[in-house]
Amino acid sequence: MAIVALTEQVVVQEKQWVSAEEFLHGLAFGQIIGPFSLNTCTFVGYRLRGVIGGITAATAFLLPSFIMVTLLAWAYLQFKHLDVLKRSLQATNPVIVALICSVVLDMGRKQITNWSKGVLALTACLMVAVVNAPIALVLLAAVFVAFGLALYEREN
Repeated sequence: MAIVALTEQVVVQEKQWVSAEEFLHGLAFGQIIGPFSLNTCTFVGYRLRGVIGGITAATAFLLPSFIMVTLLAWAYLQFKHLDVLKRSLQATNPVIVALICSVVLDMGRKQITNWSKGVLALTACLMVAVVNAPIALVLLAAVFVAFGLALYEREN
């Protein structure tokens, strides 16, 4: 989610390559089919430059991570016995949680604009967090509910 937050900040807020709504659609689609941060970047690349843009975005997203993880894995295996390394890694966990919360709050403020969207978001959150429902199933149900709400609001 931290990567998604950074991506959203750059492509929506700074560069304005896609709208916030379009970005969220790409994020939603990306969650259905695997690693959503990669899928979201690929979606934006495809949206901007077609297939070549999607491939370029996916490669640009994966290559630095691949190199860094390879180097960090080597370093970790060499120095995993050091106490300072263990404590340093544990200290980053709260920062990661804070970044994820920041993204949720920022996206929530932009997208939850009325009571029905708020109830839908809260219900989806509870289904995943409390009931442990599969995310794909929650997203599918949300699509049908949102479609029904849109039809209802259109008629009124």
